[in-house]
Amino acid sequence: MTYLTAEQRGDLAEEMLPVAANLAVIVHGDGGPEDVQAVLAGLDDARRTALIVALAALVDPEQPLSRALGWLNPTGPGVVAPHWGEERTVRDLAPDSDGDPDEVDMVAVHGYLDGHQVELTEPEFLAVLEEALARGMSRLDIDRVRGVGRGVTERRVDRLRKRYQRAGRDLPVALRPEGKREDFTAAQVVEIREVYAAGGVTDLELAMRYGRSRNTITCLLSGITYPDAGGPVRPRRGAKPKETSRVEFAGQTGPAPVLDVARAS
Repeated sequence: MTYLTAEQRGDLAEEMLPVAANLAVIVHGDGGPEDVQAVLAGLDDARRTALIVALAALVDPEQPLSRALGWLNPTGPGVVAPHWGEERTVRDLAPDSDGDPDEVDMVAVHGYLDGHQVELTEPEFLAVLEEALARGMSRLDIDRVRGVGRGVTERRVDRLRKRYQRAGRDLPVALRPEGKREDFTAAQVVEIREVYAAGGVTDLELAMRYGRSRNTITCLLSGITYPDAGGPVRPRRGAKPKETSRVEFAGQTGPAPVLDVARAS
C-alpha cells in the first residue's frame, strides 16, 4: 500500500470495516475456516492490509485477554468461554514503542502545512489543525496547500472525531465543526490576558492553546474585543509618525511639504 497516500489508506481501511466485522462474527462462532478463506480470497494485497488495520481498530487494547482470547477456548460445538485465569490486557502484549507516542514533531507539522509529503501521528495531525486554526487557515486551505482533493482534510478530521466519540473522549477544539466559535467567558478573557502579561508567550501560541485564530487573540489582548471583561489589556499598536517624515522647514517642524512639480518647473 506504499503507493497510497495517508488519506487514501484511511479511506480504504474505513471501507473494509464491514468486511472486518463479518470476519469477526465468523471467527467468534458463526463460521469455519472455509468461511474465513472465502472472505480473504476476494481481496487484493491493498485490501488485505486495510483489513488488518480495520480489524486492529475493532480491538479494545484495554480489554482483558480472558475476554479477547475466549474464542480460543471452546467448551463444545460452537460454544466458547472466557479464559478466566488470564488477567493481562491486550495492551500488555504490545511491545514497548520507542519514544513518547504523544510527542509532536513541530518540524513535521510545519512541513505538512507547507505542502511537503509528511506522515503524521494522530497528535501531530491535531497539532496541524491547531496551527492552521491559529493561522486563520480553513481545512479547505490545507487541501489547497497540500495539493489534494477538496474535502480530504475534512474526511480525516471526521474519522478522528468518530474515534474520539466512540472512545468517549473529550473532543479537542480542533476537531469540532468549523464555523463560529463560542464566545470566551469573562473568566477566560482575564486568564488569557494574565497569561500574556506574565510574558514568554506569543499571540500565535495563545491562539493554538485556546483554539482560535491569532487575530482573535490579538484583538482580545488589545481590548478591541471584550473591552469590559477585565484583566490587563495590551496597548493597541497604533501607527507612529516616522522621524524621516518630519523635517524642519522655515523654522517650523512638521510634515514635509508636498511640492507642486508642475509649478516648480
